[in-house]
Amino acid sequence: MGGMFRSEQMALCQLFIQPEAAYLSVSELGETGTVQFRDLNADVNYFQRKFVNEVRRCDEMERKLRYIEAEVRKDGVPISDDLTELPRAPNPRAIIDLEANLEKTGNDILELSQNAVNLKSNYLELTELRHVLEKTQVFFTEEEANDSITRTLITEEAQNQSAISRGRLEFVAGVINRERVPAFERMLWRISRGNVFLRQVELDKPLEDPSTGDKIYKTAFVTFFQGEQLKSRIKKVCSGFHASLYPCPHNPVEREEMVTGVRTRLEDLNLVLNQTQDHRQRVLHNVAKELPNWTIMVRKMKAIYHTMNLFNMDVSKKCLIGECWVPAADLAIVRNCLTEGSRLCGSSIPSFLNVIYTHENPPTFNRTNKFTKGFQNLIDAYGVASYREANPALYTIITFPFLFSVMFGDCGHGLIMTVFALYMIILEKKYLAQKSSNEIWNLFFAGRYIILLMGLFSIYTGLIYNDVFSKSINLFGSSWHISYNVSTIQNNALLQLDPATSDYKQTPYLLGMDPVWVLSENKIMFLNSYKMKLSIIFGVVHMIFGVCMSLINIVNFRRYESLFLEFLPQLLFLVLLFFYLVVLMFVKWILYDASSPDGRFSPTCAPSVLITFINMILRGNASVPDGCSQYMYPGQEQVQIAFVIIAVLCIPVMLLGKPLYFLINKRKKIVDNVYSNGTTSQDIELQTEVLRSTPSTSDPAAGGYDHEEETFGEVMIHQAIHTIEYVLSTISHTASYLRLWALSLAHGQLSEVLWTLVLNKGLGAPGGSYVHAVILYFAFAAWAFFTLGVLVMMEGLSAFLHTLRLHWVEFMSKFYDGQGYPFQPFSFRNILEAEENED
Repeated sequence: MGGMFRSEQMALCQLFIQPEAAYLSVSELGETGTVQFRDLNADVNYFQRKFVNEVRRCDEMERKLRYIEAEVRKDGVPISDDLTELPRAPNPRAIIDLEANLEKTGNDILELSQNAVNLKSNYLELTELRHVLEKTQVFFTEEEANDSITRTLITEEAQNQSAISRGRLEFVAGVINRERVPAFERMLWRISRGNVFLRQVELDKPLEDPSTGDKIYKTAFVTFFQGEQLKSRIKKVCSGFHASLYPCPHNPVEREEMVTGVRTRLEDLNLVLNQTQDHRQRVLHNVAKELPNWTIMVRKMKAIYHTMNLFNMDVSKKCLIGECWVPAADLAIVRNCLTEGSRLCGSSIPSFLNVIYTHENPPTFNRTNKFTKGFQNLIDAYGVASYREANPALYTIITFPFLFSVMFGDCGHGLIMTVFALYMIILEKKYLAQKSSNEIWNLFFAGRYIILLMGLFSIYTGLIYNDVFSKSINLFGSSWHISYNVSTIQNNALLQLDPATSDYKQTPYLLGMDPVWVLSENKIMFLNSYKMKLSIIFGVVHMIFGVCMSLINIVNFRRYESLFLEFLPQLLFLVLLFFYLVVLMFVKWILYDASSPDGRFSPTCAPSVLITFINMILRGNASVPDGCSQYMYPGQEQVQIAFVIIAVLCIPVMLLGKPLYFLINKRKKIVDNVYSNGTTSQDIELQTEVLRSTPSTSDPAAGGYDHEEETFGEVMIHQAIHTIEYVLSTISHTASYLRLWALSLAHGQLSEVLWTLVLNKGLGAPGGSYVHAVILYFAFAAWAFFTLGVLVMMEGLSAFLHTLRLHWVEFMSKFYDGQGYPFQPFSFRNILEAEENED
């Protein structure tokens, strides 16, 4: 948890790497993910950088990989994504082999694809020819049977062959896309003036496009006509409509022989196609096994060269110089990476790291694990913490689910939420490997530990409220005892239990609410008062804790003047007014008792805490019954006057304190000096100790001068806004915590209404045992549906958002600046995950 208290100490480092070791050193750094590089060539066009050609080679390899992957997926070959261990980036020598392998694999697949397209084209043409010969056979039979001229010419064929040629009908046969047939028919009619006889028949099965594999629906046709001139026109129309024309003999015997020959060729071609497809499948299956490794290796190579383009070449062009932010705790890891990179390439000259001390604002880095990551994301969604600023995520782990549970206090609903979270946690390895694209599910899964704590805390507060699906449970009996007899209870709808009588034991209930309250008529009034006071108590304590958190930043950034000019006035203002309001609640609970022998401390004399607080501020007097006092203890009036005066005096201190301090202590311009240890052998422990002793650079008072020097007017305006905002927010924020009471009341009432109007009516439904069972079945289904959909999902989301607002606005505004920028290390894992999400 040490890394959650505040962000890690960061160091700005210079890397001096030999050119031959640069690739492998950066690869080692990418595997560890410990450094964030800075661009030292910001003024250089990207296309003029040193390693732009290598990046282009990686782009070309990625293009080939995309083509190979598209071909693999087109054939339905599965690509395994379950890599037990991610491959490392190939060394410079292996890059050439990988590039050649990708080139050969791409060419082989391209050649197989082209051969397959050619074979499929031939197969398509033969198939269409077979359909033309088979489907149009009936047309020729009809024409030969009905055409008297043709019959006469056939009878006299041996006597006058030339006459047959002149009198016989010519025809053109082919295949055309089905959707073009109507327009095709009209066009033939127009060009021939009705002298063309068109016969057509639709093909039973769709054909396959050789290039795309799409289904094509076609129609076989035959056009009968006379004359060579008309034949030329018809062929031009067929060409314009992209119709495929095929030769068809006049003689039936010749047509039958052609059909037989086409079928034989189709069988042979089908055999060749199957063999080609089998060979293609074998090749693609072998490629699919290596494709994930190749993709990861190429992406790592590209990331390495992109990073090396951020480096600068020294004057002698003998080493590369890079700058990066490194967590101080990881300096040893970075040195080991540089050493390993030099060893792998066989370089005799070592690479080294040099720590630079600078006033530049470092990035913010909080180490998280799978449990704390969700809570840290809640804080970062509001704003990334400034460097070395107190991190609210550490305290949010407890305060967030607790405040949520105050609004969502129900054991049953909390149990449902807990079971759902446990389900996601137990199967988290399975769902992490699946990498779902469902955004809603990913949102729930990322916050599984938050949901678990919210459910557990809701079970706890449900026990305190004694609320299980809007019903109470009697665990420890009751502190109330009924002294009425049976007839009195049966004959009276309302009976009163007086806490002043001996029937009420003066012992608090062991845990939470006494179950007898579920039967009382004034249950809502009692719970309203109870939950409203609890919300004010929790709210004031939460805000005081937020103000105290600012003390951590004051000490860390060495802004000791803020301790007396901001922190103490703010704390006094909040404590003397609003924490005093909380104290009055406890005083009232302790002093006023129904069994008190002193009439001044009876419940009828108990003053309203709200009216007392208003009169304290406005100096008013409350009207009280005879024999009662508007004050709870002796000297209360004087104490309240002193508290108000001190609180009012805190306002000018907050308003004018820092501006006057600014005038008294004129800040001197300090020239930013860059210090360097200048050695490559300095111990890491010594460097880390120096870093810790260096003032923080995220605040001007701590030694950082990122911004221009402020003037007195700017300081005065800033302090005036801050003071007005704080004074007004203490009132509005305290009232804002009343949402804890309001949502808890709404949740409890919705749950009770759902039980009464749905499930209770099903339990009391009339009818026989079978009818009652059916009615109860549907009543329970409706109750369960609305419980999960409305009370758990919708009410849970509402309570979550309100809790988030209480932390972002009411709590974190007291101490959190949130003006930092995140530490984004050069990490292969992050790069690969980002590219997978884009894909």
